[in-house]
Amino acid sequence: MALPKLTDEQRKEYLERAAAARRARAELRKDLKEGKISFIDVMNKADDPVVARMKVVTLLESLPGYGKARAQAVLKEIGIAETRKVQGLGSRQRAELIDLLS
Repeated sequence: MALPKLTDEQRKEYLERAAAARRARAELRKDLKEGKISFIDVMNKADDPVVARMKVVTLLESLPGYGKARAQAVLKEIGIAETRKVQGLGSRQRAELIDLLS
């Protein structure tokens, strides 16, 4: 598949938007780790593009006291794939995550 032909202006705009999205996700993860925002608050923002496009495992690893092993154990217990993003969670999976982590 060939890459789309972009003008320099379009390329610059897309790169700036991608960088802004990465900064927003990093800020969200930092706030979650510091306890400024709760996991339930983050899950209630699942429609927000910043939250929706985050991987669930990354979100779990941002929780205080959670590392890679504990986050993967939670995913396995609920039956969520490691590659799943927040927007791809089913209602049952979302409810189980909230119950388990609240």
